[in-house]
Amino acid sequence: MLIHNSFRLNGTKYNRNSLEMDAQQWATSSDEEKQALGHFLLNWLNDNEYIALHTSGSTGKPKEIQMPKTAMYASAVRTAAFFKISEGDSALLCLPIRYIAGKMMLVRALVLGLHLDIIPPKTKLPIEKDYTFAALIPLQANASFDVLGRFKTVLIGGAPIPTDLRKRISKKYKHCIETYGMTETLTHVATRIVSDAVIPFRAMPGIGISTDENDCLVLEVPYVPLSPIVTQDVVRREGDDTFSLLGRRDWVINSGGMKIFPEALEEVLTPFIKFPFFFTALPDANLGEKLVLLAEAPTTEKAAIMAIAQQHMGDNKRHVPKQVICLDAFVRTYSGKLNRKATIKGLNM
Repeated sequence: MLIHNSFRLNGTKYNRNSLEMDAQQWATSSDEEKQALGHFLLNWLNDNEYIALHTSGSTGKPKEIQMPKTAMYASAVRTAAFFKISEGDSALLCLPIRYIAGKMMLVRALVLGLHLDIIPPKTKLPIEKDYTFAALIPLQANASFDVLGRFKTVLIGGAPIPTDLRKRISKKYKHCIETYGMTETLTHVATRIVSDAVIPFRAMPGIGISTDENDCLVLEVPYVPLSPIVTQDVVRREGDDTFSLLGRRDWVINSGGMKIFPEALEEVLTPFIKFPFFFTALPDANLGEKLVLLAEAPTTEKAAIMAIAQQHMGDNKRHVPKQVICLDAFVRTYSGKLNRKATIKGLNM
């Protein structure tokens, strides 16, 4: 693929040959991020039409996807048009390059002619200058809250934004965009302003949305070969191009005939429980499945966590967990995402 003449990487202007030479050196570096950068650039610059991508593995075993470079190019161009990014604009890459969000930020810079700075993907970001465009995960947005004003546009995605962080952002910043997307869609295909109010996601121009018989979101993404993409996200259609996320189909709990979306309950309790936690189900002779809260916390906190759940779950007793289980540590993916299935599988019950 071609490199835009205005492309800069950490202040250095590159052409195809000079970038390939540096990429070869980075690919043999002992630094994992430099290795990932070098390998991706070499794959981007070679004559192959496809690049191998891998899903995050947060909901199951990571899958390999052979993605056309032309699709990645098309995604970058659409991002530029939607967010009004132009040649010579500055951008920051502070996410792991081995995952799709990092790769696509690099692709955007390469094909749009952005001036890209790459810094280690740490939680607290050492930002000392202004940028036109950046993408963060919620952990970074929270730890680097005071420097979010350094960005003209900042995308926040990769995980749900906690309620307290959402409130803080909506009070101070108006340029933070929550995104919905996945590896299969080459990151974002729907967006919404980070707001304290409950507002739906809106599909980006050219993206078609519908639902299947299970109310799971179906995406028509014209530039990717996998389209239509049937997700496992249960949604409520709000309009022709808008939707609200209800939860993952494979995480829905059926307790006594009532469907419970654990993510909705987690959003309610997140401001009050200081430990990482999530809801799941265990077999129950009477209910079929009983609601259980798993917490990454000392066992001495079990009673306190149950009391918080009882206090804030309102009048619906079905939303109060029948049991609180405290674990030493949850299972997480390499990128730090909670792996619910692996954590649940590890329960000795």
